[in-house]
Amino acid sequence: MSFMELNNRIEKPSRHSSAKYCNRSVIASLVIRPFEPGDHAQVVALWSDVFPDDPPWNEPASMIRRKLTVQPQLFLVARLNGQVVGTVMAGFDGVRGWIHHLAVHGSYRRQGIASSLMRAAEKGLEAVGCPKINLQVRATNSAVIAFYQSLGYELEDRASLGKRLGAA
Repeated sequence: MSFMELNNRIEKPSRHSSAKYCNRSVIASLVIRPFEPGDHAQVVALWSDVFPDDPPWNEPASMIRRKLTVQPQLFLVARLNGQVVGTVMAGFDGVRGWIHHLAVHGSYRRQGIASSLMRAAEKGLEAVGCPKINLQVRATNSAVIAFYQSLGYELEDRASLGKRLGAA
């Protein structure tokens, strides 16, 4: 099944949705699709705005370049009226799926775009055989933790460790 077929099967929030925030007219006009080269400048601008404190190794152009070499179909953009208003990067390593850089432009938050992007990422990961998704959120970011919990994600008692490698 192609990504576009999967995208068409993504459940749009209903009027009975448990989503606290959903602008039905925005969601009806929203197009979620894999990243295309013409999106580059808008994605860089979005990430620079949404993630101003990202470390140097998360420099947007470098992240985009690296993601396009691995499962590029799981690098999704949300477009509204010809503009990139959101992104999410997903990946599957054969054991777990991961979510990275879920971002929505500040003017379009709390309208259901992040939830729609997450549903699209989940469908894409499920299509490649992913049994479980992990993601990391700063422990102090209670609003984002609550958002993911509203989508069914659970806090897990884990320590997150990392190590920078030379080839970034």
